[in-house]
Amino acid sequence: MLPFARVTIIGLGLIGSSLARAIREYMPAVRVTGHDADPHVRQIARAIGLCDDVTDTAGASVTDADLVVLCVPVRAMGAAAAEIADDLPADAVISDVGSCKADVLAQLTAALPGRAIIPAHPVAGTENSGPEAGFASLFRGRWCIVTPPAGADQVAVERVAELWRRVGADVEMMDPQHHDLVLAVTSHLPHLIAYTIVGTASDLEDVTQSEVIKYSAGGFRDFTRIAASDPTMWRDVFLANKDAVLEMLQRFSEDLSALQRAIRWNDGDTLFNLFTRTRAIRRSIIEQGQDDPKPDFGRSH
Repeated sequence: MLPFARVTIIGLGLIGSSLARAIREYMPAVRVTGHDADPHVRQIARAIGLCDDVTDTAGASVTDADLVVLCVPVRAMGAAAAEIADDLPADAVISDVGSCKADVLAQLTAALPGRAIIPAHPVAGTENSGPEAGFASLFRGRWCIVTPPAGADQVAVERVAELWRRVGADVEMMDPQHHDLVLAVTSHLPHLIAYTIVGTASDLEDVTQSEVIKYSAGGFRDFTRIAASDPTMWRDVFLANKDAVLEMLQRFSEDLSALQRAIRWNDGDTLFNLFTRTRAIRRSIIEQGQDDPKPDFGRSH
């Protein structure tokens, strides 16, 4: 049996449009309704047939939904939830796709008291954005972390988990606060570093006579891919998860200082041991199917 019959997706960017495509491909009997606050996005969504229906208001999109998935920037979750509160069916389940869970859960609980709120975070994406950037296989073989609050309805939790399994994701349950700490290390801090390095390179363009861009090697190219991610989304992520990000940033700064000392004092053993340990981590990621082992990270040339 399908976990849900009528799914509403609010926010039709990369993740929202990919979820719409995935549901329609892997669960074609499910009716998908979409809404986006941007009229231009709604126009595109209608033109490409993204959903069964695209509504002009958020309230109209949820009137018969049994699942509503909010795919908006994390600091906009509360406002998006408040906008649908009066039209939301009493038995509807509310979820989201944000990469910060404790802050989002607090926003949704305040806007929709007494509702079945089951937050989730599909750990997948690309540097592209917009309704045309999505694709149905985005979540296949990727993790989706479901972070139900204490005392959540376990039937609702399992229904949300099953939806993500049906679109190809591997599901993990996690406490919201623990999720935020883990993602601060694995996602948020790397993005912050990428934005910083690319910004530094841009500042040095006059000094290097544009050679930073012209001769960018694989490492710098990968940083620019990460740093090309949606600026509104990542601004909100850093502000919503600032405590965990600042904690990880302090730890990273201390480790970077230790590496700086090793280089200054020609401590090759420390460098070699670090590089050996981090190489093993890369191999583990490939073994778990979370990246491509092909040369040059599977890039086509």
